[in-house]
Amino acid sequence: MSKTVKTGDSAKASSLPFEEALQKLDAIVETMESDELPLETLIARYEEGTRLAKICQEKLAEAELKIQQLEKNAAGEMKLKPLDLSEE
Repeated sequence: MSKTVKTGDSAKASSLPFEEALQKLDAIVETMESDELPLETLIARYEEGTRLAKICQEKLAEAELKIQQLEKNAAGEMKLKPLDLSEE
């Protein structure tokens, strides 16, 4: 039953804004560094932190892709250009 809850939580977590995921990750790191937690709790926090770090990395990769797609037109306005996958 807890697997079903975790699946729902992971879907909800992937929709977290970058800033919120980063704040949660910072809080986890701070807790792990400052408190003497039982091993089981440390492992659970580590797993959650790993999941949040992955979310942050994915969001940063999406943002980087969007930035790379921006180009200026003749009037100096920024617009999104189509992604050219042949460059990679």
